[in-house]
Amino acid sequence: MSERVVPPAARRRRRPTKQGVVLSEELIVETALRLIEEHGADALSVRRLGRALGADPSSLYRYFRHTDDLMLAITDELIGRTLSTWRPTGDWRADLRDLGLRMHAGALAHPRAAVLSSYRVTGRVHEIQAVETILGVLRDAGFPDPDAVRIYHAFVDQALAFGAFDSASVALPQAAREAETAVWRATYARLPADTHPHIAATAHHLVTDMSHSSYPAALDLLLSAATTRLSQTKDKS
Repeated sequence: MSERVVPPAARRRRRPTKQGVVLSEELIVETALRLIEEHGADALSVRRLGRALGADPSSLYRYFRHTDDLMLAITDELIGRTLSTWRPTGDWRADLRDLGLRMHAGALAHPRAAVLSSYRVTGRVHEIQAVETILGVLRDAGFPDPDAVRIYHAFVDQALAFGAFDSASVALPQAAREAETAVWRATYARLPADTHPHIAATAHHLVTDMSHSSYPAALDLLLSAATTRLSQTKDKS
């Protein structure tokens, strides 16, 4: 999808497509998201999208200028889906933990899209809402503005990075995932203590732990550090 601009007033398609549906930004994003999970990044072509929608590919330019514009819309849609399921309780640490876990789960629900979108900044409505919401949680908890921004930055980057990392693993063929998990049992658990004492001493824990995402543990470490930071701030005041 190359650069091409259609005036906003002319973007809405009034006639149904060949499949009897009326195009909209929401329908195109939903279809693109489904195709990405089925075919990867190659799904973002006007020809493939047009075929899936039963529409002339050129009609997509009424809604998105190019594929990157569509990718940003997909990214924002994933953010919006996470926010729609999250309800704050007023406990800043519990709320951020819940939100982080929901962000991670949302990435795993759409692994290929998560890998493509994790590093993007959209400047769109759901992302703006997320930035405002997370900063609000931190500032209301009592974090000074510089700390609120640093913790926001670390929190979001951590969630997105783990989401992309774990999504890449999920997107592997099942045989490859099983083979990688087996390495901990077949190789690490059998290393002798005389040559690899630390691995041998912790082999049971490695076999148990390494097959799962470390995101919850990493998130708890981040929130513990933030809690300590907040306590130090209050002690100084």
